[in-house]
Amino acid sequence: MTREEIITKLKAIATPYVLNKSLLDAYNENTDFIKDLEINSANLVDIILDVEDEFGIEVNDQAMDGMLTVNDAVAVIQKELSK
Repeated sequence: MTREEIITKLKAIATPYVLNKSLLDAYNENTDFIKDLEINSANLVDIILDVEDEFGIEVNDQAMDGMLTVNDAVAVIQKELSK
């Protein structure tokens, strides 16, 4: 799976949790889920659970704490997929 495919899937996963959909217009690899998309921390956990389901991976607590931006999430996903 390419980096771009992961970024696109992450956007689809995050979209239901973004209340102001216009914030998605600026979505890119540097997007911060909490600051830029205004996703609360409880919903960020939901996103991570959805990521686990979508990609068939398990994200440990340490990696979960570091998944604040799209780039961070892509790095975790790629690492887990390579195992």
